[in-house]
Amino acid sequence: MSRIHHYISILVFTAALMLGVQLPNFVDQYVKRIDATQKEVTLQHKEYLTIATRHGQGSIDALIKKHEASPDGTFRAEAEPIRKNQVRKKRFDLELQALEGSFWSQAMHVLISGDREILRETYNNYSANLPLNTNAAICGLLFGMIASLLLEMFWSLCFRLVRVKPRKRPEKETPKSGPRTEPYIKT
Repeated sequence: MSRIHHYISILVFTAALMLGVQLPNFVDQYVKRIDATQKEVTLQHKEYLTIATRHGQGSIDALIKKHEASPDGTFRAEAEPIRKNQVRKKRFDLELQALEGSFWSQAMHVLISGDREILRETYNNYSANLPLNTNAAICGLLFGMIASLLLEMFWSLCFRLVRVKPRKRPEKETPKSGPRTEPYIKT
């Protein structure tokens, strides 16, 4: 049983190591996707801002109100995409600000409060590789050690639950010191 336990431990550590090595790569792909989306939204926003400057008060909000007040249904319908673009720009600007800093702060942000839409896109289009850098090595070892520790705790718990307590055997009566009570036969 101990040899099987040993091999399972090695497999779990290796699998967790490989998974941990992927975290920096996933974070990198997420950051790149956020950056690309933010640039695209900013480009669209600049075009709306140019229109707002040329035909309005230079404000996107004023442009939206002008579209909403238009008697033409086409212009009224354009107000919603312009508003959505403005909201997305703010959202991705904030996301990029949150991703400034060290890898560890980026990883915590992605794992805890990353943008769900971009996380889903990153996961669906994820391309795995083995980056050879310090962050990947540290993440891999951390994942491996945590997985090994959890496995050992699981094994320990299972063995404690399964372990059969030995039955108490009746104690043998020990002869008391004193005169013999058995008959003495001479031979």
